[in-house]
Amino acid sequence: MVELEKLKKMTICHMIVAITFFTSGIVCNIAQLLLVILVKPFNPVLFRKLMYYPCYAFYSQLVCVTEWYGGARLRIYMDAETEKYAGTEHGLMIMNHSYEIDWLVAWMMLDKFQCLGTAKAFAKKALGYMPIVGWAWRMAEFVFLNRDFDKDKEIIARQLKIVYSYSNPTWLLLNAEGTRFTPTKHEASVKFAQERGMTVLKHHLIPRTKGFTTSLPTLRGICPAIYDINLVFKKDAKVRPNINSVLSGDHLEPSMFIRRIPLDQVPTDEKAAAEWMQQLYVEKDKIVDSFHETGSFFKQSGFKEVPVRICQPRLSSLLNFAVIALATNLYILYYLVSSLLAANYFGLTTAILVLGLFFLLLRKVSNMSKISKASTYGAAEGKPKSN
Repeated sequence: MVELEKLKKMTICHMIVAITFFTSGIVCNIAQLLLVILVKPFNPVLFRKLMYYPCYAFYSQLVCVTEWYGGARLRIYMDAETEKYAGTEHGLMIMNHSYEIDWLVAWMMLDKFQCLGTAKAFAKKALGYMPIVGWAWRMAEFVFLNRDFDKDKEIIARQLKIVYSYSNPTWLLLNAEGTRFTPTKHEASVKFAQERGMTVLKHHLIPRTKGFTTSLPTLRGICPAIYDINLVFKKDAKVRPNINSVLSGDHLEPSMFIRRIPLDQVPTDEKAAAEWMQQLYVEKDKIVDSFHETGSFFKQSGFKEVPVRICQPRLSSLLNFAVIALATNLYILYYLVSSLLAANYFGLTTAILVLGLFFLLLRKVSNMSKISKASTYGAAEGKPKSN
């Protein structure tokens, strides 16, 4: 067992995962492009139904690695009402942005609700131009924003109608904090709250409410509920929640408390809706603080304890990964050996360059996910914008 753990941490294993993931992404991009050209102009409904499959094949690669290879098991806490609706209706996800891989844990959760292939998110416009991942998101009709309100309000109204026109249940992720939590940004957030007489948040940044309130008029009638998602990892966990831990097959233990909030409970007035969002984050802060202080979401938060579900990995993600991994990695190995035996140095050099590219992409993704390199958005001049 010790030798297996050492093997998982070797670069060769990381490369196998990287080759599989990025090859899957390239195939996904090609399939998406064909759907955009050949199907979307003639039948948008069919286009959106078919788009589920290349997206699921791509996203589920890392879900498989995290769960089947690393043995991670997501613990989801939710009441019977939430469980009844989760995965059967459209939803707006509001989740804390605290960890390097919170997006990956969200994918794990969506996979269990069988919504992974239709999952969307609000994202910075620049991300849509990022090779493979960004292209996949753009063709899958994510909501890309300029962070210019005059432009974004039109984009939001238009894109939300598209997102929630999907016939399959679609969940859209909104990180209302605007950027990932870091000590520097939290210090600025605390100062901002104190200057304005707002409740100081211990585990979150003050949420930006303008995007949320701008979305509400369009959301009403097409999205029935908000799903408040509170994600935590134990502070004293031996395994750090980052991409390197995922690639090394380390055992992650994420926990989520999910609440379903019908959209008609959100005030219609813009100012009242903004205050509602601020209060939601006060509640989220109590929930997360209770977990870190007591090991329970409920003991100190004031919320009623609900059942926990330990999510088992789905066979579909394993089969999907296995097929692509075997096809791509065995072909590359065959090409390298045959080129070497045939003294095909051009082919050998080409294969090595391709492997080098995959290695660089692996390092790029690893570095992009590090908190130390997170966006400085919200930390500038020591005060974040909440509206």
